[in-house]
This record gives sequence, C-alpha cells and structure tokens, in this order.
Amino acid sequence: MDNKAAEVSPYLVFSRADWAKLRADTPLTLTEAELHELRGINEQVSLGEVADIYLPLSRLLNLYVGAMQGLFQATQDFLGRNHHKVPYVIGMAGSVAVGKSTMARILQALLARWPDHPRVALVPTDGFLLPNAVLEREGLMTRKGFPESYDLPAILRFLSDVKSGMRNVRAPIYSHLSYDVLDGEWITIDQPDVLIVEGLNVLQPAKLPRDGKAIPFVSDFFDFSVYLDADEEVLRRWYVERFFRLRETAFRDPRSYFHRYAALSDEETQQTANRIWETINLVNLRENVVPTRQRADLIVRKEADHTIHQVWLRKL
Repeated sequence: MDNKAAEVSPYLVFSRADWAKLRADTPLTLTEAELHELRGINEQVSLGEVADIYLPLSRLLNLYVGAMQGLFQATQDFLGRNHHKVPYVIGMAGSVAVGKSTMARILQALLARWPDHPRVALVPTDGFLLPNAVLEREGLMTRKGFPESYDLPAILRFLSDVKSGMRNVRAPIYSHLSYDVLDGEWITIDQPDVLIVEGLNVLQPAKLPRDGKAIPFVSDFFDFSVYLDADEEVLRRWYVERFFRLRETAFRDPRSYFHRYAALSDEETQQTANRIWETINLVNLRENVVPTRQRADLIVRKEADHTIHQVWLRKL
C-alpha cells in the first residue's frame, strides 16, 4: 500500500512483529500435540505462528465478545426484557487451499479457553452446498463452490435462528470423501457463546433490488469477519501440493468421489490439479472471493512459506 492509499484506508496495517506485541500476557494454551490435530492437509502452522498471530486475535475477539455481551444486556434492560444472550458470530472467508479450516479450528480452540465464553461452535458452509443430484440436474457441477451452488435460503434461516438464540439449530454436514452433502446427518448448534462460520463466499453481497426488500446477506449476521489472503500463484501451488497429498491418502479410499485420480502418474496429477484450479477455483476466486476481501473486519496475509506476515484491522 502506498502512502496516499494508507491515508484513506479503513484499515490499520500491522507487521507480524507489531501484531505479535498485542498478545500482551495472553497465555499459550495449545500444545504441539493439540495443534497437530487441528492442522489441515499441507498446513504448516507452528506454535510460534499461534503465539504471534492467533493469540493477539484471540485476545481482541475476547474483548469484542465481552463488549457485545454488555451491549446486548444494555439493550435488554432498555427494552425491559430478560432474554438470554445470543452468540457472537465470526465469519471466515478466503480461497480454496488458503487454510481457512485450519485457522477456524485453531481459533475455535483458543477462544474456548477464555472463561467468559467457553462454548465455541464451528460450522463450515460446505454443508449448505446443494446436493450433487441437484447440481447435476441444474448443470452446476462445474460451478460447485460458486455462490449459485449453495442453498442460500437455508444458510440464512440457520443464521437467523442461531442469532435469535434458538436452541438446537441444525446445519447439514458435507463429506469431502463422497464430495456431497450427507443425507440425514447434521451438526446441532445449541446456543454457543461464539459461532465461527467458515466458507468461500460468506462475505458475498447480493444485488440490491430497487424496492428495498432485499433478503439479508449472510454477512449481516456476523459480528466480526476475517479474510485469509494470499497471492494467486501461491494459492495455485498450495492447491496442487494438496492434490498430490490427497492422491496418496483420501483418493485411495474406494469410497472417495475422486478415487479415479489415485492411479494418476505425477505428470497427470500435476496437469489435472492445474486444470481444476484454472477452470474452477481460480475463476471463482477472481469473480466472487477476492472482491469480498475489503468487506472483512480483519485481513490476514499469508506468504509462500505459509506464515502470516501482515494483519489489517478495520478501524472502528
């Protein structure tokens, strides 16, 4: 960012070192063994990364959750009501292969260790993808992950119910093995203190109608949002590397939707992964994901070595 742009930017920009200082005395409550369980395929998050990046963010969000709980109680007092508190909802967006799921799981673990909000739930929006049978009928299989491939009304109903304080709200479950929504299987969300909603397009706005009767955006239900960012070429390389790892692991399972890729040669694997990236994921990234970046409250910038080198925090 040049100096003129910085003068009008809605963000405060921190180097890794400056952001790390904001940890203050927040203790590191994750062990190496726990972190190993939280890492995704091809993710290289270290305890040092957790200390420098995640602990300051955990501290900030702890302060925000406390402030929101106080604001909610003040509103209830004003209205003369005595309703239970509602969840603080965090949205997390970013490209395929950027590490959203790993970041969401680590943040969930850290936030749950704060005494004021120990119940932290995580819902990936993959479960709200339309079933493969519907996508195939509508000619959308090659657009899977694009905004039109999701059951938007179902996502909005889910978030509205959760944000209203409803108990036992169900979210569908997606299987990366079968590459489809699991029929009759659900995650039940029962009044958590914090809910993290992770997905490609969770910051995607809708086109506003002229009559002013627009349905809400998914992000309208967020109290805070994070965008995980990296250069296109870096993302492509990470996607291809992950594809190779999956060829040696999940794709070997005969039940895998992608089992046919398990027998590919290295050259064929490289070509297939690049083709999928360029014709589907890169198109979605450019058309739908990157344009939502500036809507986030926090942008974290990953470099080629998987580490976060810069943090942008929206000014209040």
